Amino acid sequence: MATNTTADSTLTKEYHGENDTSANHDPAPSNGDTIGVKGHSRHHDYGGNPLAHMHTGDSARLPAFGGEFQPGLYKPTEGRKFANPAPLGLSAFALTTFVLSLINIGVRGVHEPNIVVALAFGYGGLVQLLSGMWEMAVGNTFGATALSSYGGFWLSLAIVLTPGGFEIVEAYATTDASGAATGAGVNDFNNAFGYFLAGWFIFTTILLLCTLRSTVAFFTLFLTLDLAFLCLFLGNLYSDAKGANNTALIKAGGYFGMFAAFLAWYNAFAGIADDSNSFFVVPVAHFPWSEKGRQRRGKTDRENA
Repeated sequence: MATNTTADSTLTKEYHGENDTSANHDPAPSNGDTIGVKGHSRHHDYGGNPLAHMHTGDSARLPAFGGEFQPGLYKPTEGRKFANPAPLGLSAFALTTFVLSLINIGVRGVHEPNIVVALAFGYGGLVQLLSGMWEMAVGNTFGATALSSYGGFWLSLAIVLTPGGFEIVEAYATTDASGAATGAGVNDFNNAFGYFLAGWFIFTTILLLCTLRSTVAFFTLFLTLDLAFLCLFLGNLYSDAKGANNTALIKAGGYFGMFAAFLAWYNAFAGIADDSNSFFVVPVAHFPWSEKGRQRRGKTDRENA
């Protein structure tokens, strides 16, 4: 005989109302269903995409969705008048990360990251920061924190890499313009840049922990990004006596960055595509221990009872 956990009972009440005791109802709105505030199901074909649901202030919570940059159950904004800003921020992050990762890998012998400065200022920095501010406007704390912070990351990286601008790299040079020794060590910049990346590794780890109950694609995005920061900061800290970075670690960081870029595009596509503009909807897989996974198990148990 099927049994429901306390958490599932709470979710059932939220979806069907406090007085609804029907065991035939699915405790979570499946893709293609919109659940009314009194527990009545109105069947519509939304193509499996939560972004296409009609949002009202009394709507039940929707499950975690990378396309909305939501790591857990969330209530849609009442009568939302804004477009979903998450795909814009994800796309800005993805493209800039993609280009930098190609350079870190050393594809076709390119190792100088100067071309990334333009993207880091304009797209990965400014546009992603703006999308983070709009996430704040629609009430998504996680999305606002993540997108705004990574927008700040790209802006700060662009400042570091700007040739002749803030002269940050030059400040760590072992000799000055006249050739006189400055007293700086050969690896001072590598170590300092490693500290910079280590901070972003810690921040990304915090965000990663917040995605453990989300979707597989959303969690894997932050996992690969976290590993990229880990490899890159270690690659800078473990430079050789001549000041050269650890090539193997930098390349590994580049490959993880490539995975993160494509996963960001995947989540962005999931947030854009619906039955009004696409012939298919991007599949969204939920972890078994997530709220959506538990609801599906509860539904299966009831059907098999």
